[in-house]
Amino acid sequence: MKVTEHIQEAKNTLISFEVLPPLKGKTIQHVFDHLNPLMEFKPSWINVTYHRSETAFKKKVDGTFEKVEVRKRPGTVGICAAIMNHYRIDTVPHFICGGFNKRESEDALIDLNFLGIDNVLVLRGDAAKNEASFEPEADGHKYAIDLQKQVVNLNSGIYLDEDIQNGGKTNFCIGTAGYPEKHFEAPNSCRYSHRLIKCHF
Repeated sequence: MKVTEHIQEAKNTLISFEVLPPLKGKTIQHVFDHLNPLMEFKPSWINVTYHRSETAFKKKVDGTFEKVEVRKRPGTVGICAAIMNHYRIDTVPHFICGGFNKRESEDALIDLNFLGIDNVLVLRGDAAKNEASFEPEADGHKYAIDLQKQVVNLNSGIYLDEDIQNGGKTNFCIGTAGYPEKHFEAPNSCRYSHRLIKCHF
């Protein structure tokens, strides 16, 4: 069920929670243990954050170091599916620009659609820890509005591969977020960003 449908049908205040994927090495039970006491509040949906990979240097046997990409909190999509299956509650996966090119974003959206996830929260995401400012992946999105346009295109059956004609349409409820004043990276108040207020439409 879409967030917009929850809002339209609401007769009382709606409650939702946001969870972080657990650190790698922990199980889904770690998430359930935190959510179980909150179920008495009957949340309408649960947001699940996404955390991009980080660059780390691992020491090799010969004493040299190897640069590797490490995701400390993987599992956003799987956690969404597990919550929906376990609690019968809708989920809203966070969907970010950082760490994805456009084709990887499209494939991730297709996976979400196959799982029956109706909502996405589109964000630019933070700069990688080794970056002074946000840098998109090669052929990736620089701003959340560009990623949002890609989701809208899929909702219209428009894929990156132009040879896909009459492609299946997704039906995502798209949320986004922005600063009500001015983003700290913006020279004026017309830039888009990713925190503070979550607006579902």
